[in-house]
Amino acid sequence: MLGALGISEFDERVYRAYLAKPDRSAREIAEHLGTTPSRIRHAVARLVELGLLRRERQGQYRPVSPRTALSALLATRRADTEAAFTSVWDAVDDLASEYRANRLQGDPSQLVEVITGEEAVTLRVAELTQSMRTHFWVLDRPPYLGPYTVELEENFTMDLLGRGIDIRSVYTPEALEQPGRFQLITRLANLGEQARFLPSLPFRLRIMDRRVALLALIGGRYDRIAVVHQSGLLDAILELFDTYWQRAQPVVSTTPVAPDQPSADDLLLLKMLQAGYKDQAIARQLGTSSRTVTRRIAAIASRLGLDTRFQMGTEAAKRGWI
Repeated sequence: MLGALGISEFDERVYRAYLAKPDRSAREIAEHLGTTPSRIRHAVARLVELGLLRRERQGQYRPVSPRTALSALLATRRADTEAAFTSVWDAVDDLASEYRANRLQGDPSQLVEVITGEEAVTLRVAELTQSMRTHFWVLDRPPYLGPYTVELEENFTMDLLGRGIDIRSVYTPEALEQPGRFQLITRLANLGEQARFLPSLPFRLRIMDRRVALLALIGGRYDRIAVVHQSGLLDAILELFDTYWQRAQPVVSTTPVAPDQPSADDLLLLKMLQAGYKDQAIARQLGTSSRTVTRRIAAIASRLGLDTRFQMGTEAAKRGWI
């Protein structure tokens, strides 16, 4: 049962014998298990090394609590396994890069895959997404492929964050028009996604592990994409992403928050204004009317003693609200 932890079946029997009667000597356990004291002593030495037994005095050993000893051993084995798999993945990546480089020398058309049709695009995107290990960088704007729900996006992003993947996303206002998505992105930004805004983007782009990029070939549609592999072209795409990333404004402010911070609802409203939303779009996100949004904006401006929305945005940023 404990073989996965490096404990042999015989050593497990010895450990269980100590758990049943901790005061028994090696000779008594040998008699109980029908073996020699020498074999028991060798098993005890291995169990002591694994942390399952501890020596109290000459020839006397006590079992360590299974929850304590086996949990520690399990954590060590898991770390060793993950390190081994990481090394294997690095080797796989190196071999794949070498293979692709050799293929490109003979056939440069392998540099870029062109995928057409919704079904083919969906399958290829899913395949590449599942293989991600380190980075997921996005320029996010419509169009999208397939149905969208806030729940699907939240589960997807939380899975990536749980795997320690570096997520960087640049959003446009039209990318966040689905009701509830702005609130979701704000929440995810507080949990680890690095999210920023820009008024506009030229196309939709996904970069995975800095080894492959996906971008739409036709504006307004996402059923024909180019998959760009490691090359000078991919290097240029990475540089392009970094340019937009540096220009974009963070969703979550890094400025120390002032003690007079407004309510969560008002903060969300201010962030949407900063992102370029009009009153009608804000109303759709908040599930209210444009007139109510306009009144709330006026109330915030009045509270700050300001006259214009530009002044309000400047003051909110200075105070570290947005």
